[in-house]
Amino acid sequence: MAEKMATRQAYGEALVEIGEKNKDLVVMDADLSKSTMTASFSKAFPERFFNMGIAEQNMYGVAAGLAASGKTVVASTFAMFAAGRAFEIIRNSIGYPHLNVKICATHAGVTVGEDGASHQAIEDISLMRSIPGMTVLNPSDGASAKKAIEAAIEMKGPCYVRLGRAAVPVIYDEDMDFEIGKGITVKDGNDVAIIATGIMVNEAVIAAEQLAAEGISARVIDIHTIKPIDEEIIVKAAKETKGIVTAEEHSVIGGLGSAVAEVTAKEAPAKVKMIGIKDKFGQSGKPNQLMEAYEITAADIVKACKELL
Repeated sequence: MAEKMATRQAYGEALVEIGEKNKDLVVMDADLSKSTMTASFSKAFPERFFNMGIAEQNMYGVAAGLAASGKTVVASTFAMFAAGRAFEIIRNSIGYPHLNVKICATHAGVTVGEDGASHQAIEDISLMRSIPGMTVLNPSDGASAKKAIEAAIEMKGPCYVRLGRAAVPVIYDEDMDFEIGKGITVKDGNDVAIIATGIMVNEAVIAAEQLAAEGISARVIDIHTIKPIDEEIIVKAAKETKGIVTAEEHSVIGGLGSAVAEVTAKEAPAKVKMIGIKDKFGQSGKPNQLMEAYEITAADIVKACKELL
């Protein structure tokens, strides 16, 4: 059984490690530090942690001010309240002046589970990637989440990092190579390419194994950076396979599927099938039940690959 870890847990651990070295790092939270895992940073560095209460718009406004004064600011809440409630502040106070604020949003997607539609952000990638100059990261496991946080804090400028609630299998080693804007070929294959992001990378790996058992060679690509997207790896997949299946725990409108289709339309026309949330709101349920209900499982990826071929 593969080791499991929630990407939000990896985030909490990474913050403490980075905080030891980077004395200019300031962490903020909107009264959810035990859930977002910033609580460990608050214990280690209380003088550099600010609980802003349930006031997300104000938190990101204050984050902008601290960044303008030279600090590197990481500000966390649930994805729904970061990308949703605070969108205008993030756009105008962080994006427009291109300030050094990292919006590290946890509890993204339908795998939030029982909290239901009001808390299940399935539009956040779409919203954040539409902001000019915003980098958008969506790591797939604990190892890549740690690397994503390190990379986000090292880069200058605004960055959105999408993190999940549920524990997911660890795919990578701790010393993996993680570069913003560069996708990772997890598995080679030439019949079909499965381009996945976030927790769907593991589902894509399972799907590829099932397809291999039926004699179908599937390439698996992890696009951990939605913006700037790795056009080269997508074009290569479009040219070397019979088609692409994208997989995301997000709306198919404006997310990874849209981003990949934008690249293929421009550079290498290809058949693209999208696995994701099909213009629906979330609902309450267990994470695995919801993945089945919204047709975002390995089985759904297998079905899409076969239909495409």
